[in-house]
Amino acid sequence: MSRVAILTVLLAGLIVVGSTGSVFGAQMDARINPNTETSPFKMNYQKTIFIEYQNGGQLFDVLRGQEWTVEGVADSSDPGVQDLMNQLNQKIKADGSQAQISDLTVSYDIHLKARNINTSVDYRVILEGTLSNYVITQDSQKTLIDLGWRGLTATGDIVVDGHELNYPINILLEMEPEAAAFFVGTEAESVMERNLIDANFILEQPLTNWHFLFDPTGINVDAGTFGLSDEIAGYVVSSWTMGESSIREGRQVERVFEAEVMADQLYVVRSVQSSDQGNLYAIGFGALDVFDGVEIAGVTPTPPEDYATTSTGDFPVMIIYGMAAIAGIAGGAFFMFSNRALKNEKTGQQGIDPTRLVGYQTSASSGGYQTNRGEAQLADGSDYQQTRSMYDDSSNSSPPPQTESPPPQAATTAAQEAACGCAASAEMGSECDCAMQGACLCDASCPCNADVCKEQVNSMS
Repeated sequence: MSRVAILTVLLAGLIVVGSTGSVFGAQMDARINPNTETSPFKMNYQKTIFIEYQNGGQLFDVLRGQEWTVEGVADSSDPGVQDLMNQLNQKIKADGSQAQISDLTVSYDIHLKARNINTSVDYRVILEGTLSNYVITQDSQKTLIDLGWRGLTATGDIVVDGHELNYPINILLEMEPEAAAFFVGTEAESVMERNLIDANFILEQPLTNWHFLFDPTGINVDAGTFGLSDEIAGYVVSSWTMGESSIREGRQVERVFEAEVMADQLYVVRSVQSSDQGNLYAIGFGALDVFDGVEIAGVTPTPPEDYATTSTGDFPVMIIYGMAAIAGIAGGAFFMFSNRALKNEKTGQQGIDPTRLVGYQTSASSGGYQTNRGEAQLADGSDYQQTRSMYDDSSNSSPPPQTESPPPQAATTAAQEAACGCAASAEMGSECDCAMQGACLCDASCPCNADVCKEQVNSMS
């Protein structure tokens, strides 16, 4: 049973971890159409730098009350965007992929806000562009598409509209040079020099670990997201997603880097970038493979006839049956132990054997109406103390107040009137009634209220 308990705890931990959400560091969204030469993609890079000054100090005085935002949008006509596009294409080529980025737009938003105990700097850079040259080969039955371009990373400076966007330290040197001087030449500078545009983890996570689903019913509703018309209705859409903590992908955690700076006070610089996430869609049913070390997908218009699973491999079937087996074992163990504990229970009221009880009627008729009310009592002469309720214990509760029944005055008076206490006549040998219907004598002790009897009593007194 210890093995069952361990498996149950492990499954609960996986469920809790897998349901944890976060703001993603690098988020990819791409929709590949193997029937066209280009397809859209979008990359979102986010990071937050915290500058902490718990004890105040000169850095707090410099940043006190500061709040500003640097934002903008630039297309491929900007020299900085062209430089970024070249760096991304070089990285894609170095990863072994033949795909290339043919168009790119950059949106950026950097926001600083100073508080009493810390200052936060939020960095966000969004890349939206067009991917081309991703089709490896194509015939009437299958199309091979290149998926090895996912690690969109830039390691050089990216200057757009005069602002360097890839390394967080540079925007501080531009906007807050007095505050940035506290970190130059220290360990904190290396924390703030980690490049923002980094999606290597998305590439390092094999697609076989991603969650795979496909829609075999057609994509009329989603046609607009691919930039296509309703003519593609009836095609299959495959999707691969990553970013959740699971058995396939492992536990996803945020990336935190921290350093201390000792100046007039102790300052702490912390960089926080959450786990990456990816959504990759392709028109057709995609079967994963590896070609010359690069992950590819063989896309067909329809899924194989014998394909019934909706996830990579047999993973969902294993998990479903595994969870059902663990739940069945845990449920059986629970009922077995609870039933054993119930049988061993010796405390509390045990009750009386029904064969030892006999019923008797307690109600009486009134006006021709008879109720069926009754009670039960012991049929034998057993000691009441052996079978009484545990709630009748006098030590636990005070005895109910006892009330005395009033004397039956009305019944006694009626009896006296029905048979008057007049003295019996010695001659007749019988009592007379209060109506004096016979010849009788009444003495002074007669309580009868009849007038004739009263007259006899008064005459005798």
